Amino acid sequence: MTADEPDSERTVIRTGRSFEQAYRLDANELGAFLISLGEQLQAGDELTISDDEWELPFAFGEPIELEIDFDGVGDPELEIELELPGRTDETAPRVE
Repeated sequence: MTADEPDSERTVIRTGRSFEQAYRLDANELGAFLISLGEQLQAGDELTISDDEWELPFAFGEPIELEIDFDGVGDPELEIELELPGRTDETAPRVE
């Protein structure tokens, strides 16, 4: 897709569907992605992640889970995992 093609050409990933995509990026690209993600998290309770072929809008709730896992044995590895729960539109029942 080129820059002048409409975003509507992307597949929109919606609730009720399972989706997974893996990327291998250099530190600069990942840093830019994390900054953009962080700005969306700070701006409100919705975010959108996309590439040329798909778009994933997500309304998130709180608390957000952050897990840091360091394995220093053999080839050291650091894993950082972020888990955002979906936002619910449910309200509490009334007490009468």
